Amino acid sequence: MDDLLLEIKNCRICKDYITPRPVVFANPNSKIIIVGQAPGTKVHASGIPWDDASGKQLRKWLNVTDEQFYNTDLFGIIPMGFCYPGKGKSGDLPPRKECAPKWHTALFKELNNVELVLLIGMYAQNYYLKDKAKRTLTETVNNYPEYLPKYFTLPHPSPRNRFWLTKNPWFEKEVIPELQKRIRKLLNKKKI
Repeated sequence: MDDLLLEIKNCRICKDYITPRPVVFANPNSKIIIVGQAPGTKVHASGIPWDDASGKQLRKWLNVTDEQFYNTDLFGIIPMGFCYPGKGKSGDLPPRKECAPKWHTALFKELNNVELVLLIGMYAQNYYLKDKAKRTLTETVNNYPEYLPKYFTLPHPSPRNRFWLTKNPWFEKEVIPELQKRIRKLLNKKKI
């Protein structure tokens, strides 16, 4: 897997469109895989996934420490787009479409211990759930039990989603406790 990660970190498939700096963290033992969108500007600069306000919120939702989150035996981080896609009119552009088809299958073949995949945002949900994804992100997240035990669907934890969280109080009241319970169970599970 080290060779594959190195190949991804050296990927320049999008060099004509963006400044490549692929961000991916995983190892063959990763138990929980986080499939998000793409790095933002802060992560692009630091090279550390979820090293921003969205990451703080995600760790809060998961109820994990930074040490747990960045322990690749526990969490693998495989975004839909490995590089910062650039700025759009109302936030970052969508993840580049080349990354997931080029790299995800190869990465998942190397992962031997995956017990849960967190699909964060519509891009990840539509890619992995295909026709099982609902019409909207809200419906897909609200119907998260349909995708268990393999997938757990979440909105993006960006501060820009404050309005969505306010409009959907059921998410923090019902979904987050279930997410935290599952994460705690997986983190406490011993290797056999």
